[in-house]
Amino acid sequence: MAGRDSYHHGNLREALVQATAILIAEVGPQSFTLAEAARRAGVSAAAPYRHFTGRDDLLEEVARQGFEAFADRLHTAFDDGKPNPLAAFLRTGQAYLDFARESPGHYIAMFESGISITGNAALSRASDQARGVIMAAASALFAHLPADQRPPATMVANHVWALSHGVVELFGRGKPGARAPYSPAEMLESGVLIYLRGLGLLPQ
Repeated sequence: MAGRDSYHHGNLREALVQATAILIAEVGPQSFTLAEAARRAGVSAAAPYRHFTGRDDLLEEVARQGFEAFADRLHTAFDDGKPNPLAAFLRTGQAYLDFARESPGHYIAMFESGISITGNAALSRASDQARGVIMAAASALFAHLPADQRPPATMVANHVWALSHGVVELFGRGKPGARAPYSPAEMLESGVLIYLRGLGLLPQ
């Protein structure tokens, strides 16, 4: 019978990341310990140090993998702006909500753990990939306008990102959203449409 630490090289690292993501979803990013992550992964308390310098290093890896999966999901949803930029833009918003719901441990590690994204080059690149998709989706919305009439893509992307995060926090995790007469998806879509109308990108 295989021993507790008899992982092939690489499998232990991934097992710890997945165990940590589940643990973060259960107890939050500040309460999980390396020892508990190791126990969940079925290895000794010393085993994580083969791959990670400490809990923050492990937490950053959970976030990095989360951002990569998040970027892939956003990219698939955007689908090069098909069949039209507005539909594609709204799909990226739905993809944001879906990711937060389906991968809560990664999402929390990415946005709510207090880690320094800029202090980790690989994590920063993964974060930029996700942000880049939202910026591309925003740019596509007003590509038909003269250059001097286009709102800054960075501003639009950041506003919609903040709106999406707010919907997840307030309406996507039970109360008070559970009492709302509309779904998180409806809340996000209506907010985005109001915002875009305010910018003059949609007819009144």
